[in-house]
Amino acid sequence: MSETKNLNNKEANDKLKSLVDDINICLFCTHLKTDDGSTARPMAAQKVCDQGNIWFFSEKDSDKNKDIAQDKHVQLFFSHPGKSSYLVVNGEAEIINDRAKIEELWSPIVKIWFPEGKDDPNISIVKVKPTTAYYWDTAGNKMINFIKLMASLATGKNLVTGNEGELAV
Repeated sequence: MSETKNLNNKEANDKLKSLVDDINICLFCTHLKTDDGSTARPMAAQKVCDQGNIWFFSEKDSDKNKDIAQDKHVQLFFSHPGKSSYLVVNGEAEIINDRAKIEELWSPIVKIWFPEGKDDPNISIVKVKPTTAYYWDTAGNKMINFIKLMASLATGKNLVTGNEGELAV
């Protein structure tokens, strides 16, 4: 059974950081009012800061950046089926061109998308400020939950536990 645990402020930000750090890859969706799914693309989150903003690298001339320039509203869908952890974030995106922020967020793996490194002229950062967020998180590891699921089938009582709730960052 799931227990609803709505979290606020630091507790919500800590949960957001934990889930984003653990899952890392999300479907980043733009054009929310008219989208048929074609503007959902996988993106790697670089960091969740203390203010709850989620940071990504992006090419300046990407369709995503063009979409954000037209409408800042985005949705992020994080999913880790192996751990039964899920997160949906609605937010407002902003394109940032700040060399200090690029330096702060840079990691060697980012060079795969920006071969010229930190000084790549086409590099930008997308900051997503969450407006609403909701999470689902099952307690325990996959093997333990499988055993609980089998026991639930045998007893007729749901023994798989987890949490869900809003994150007010």
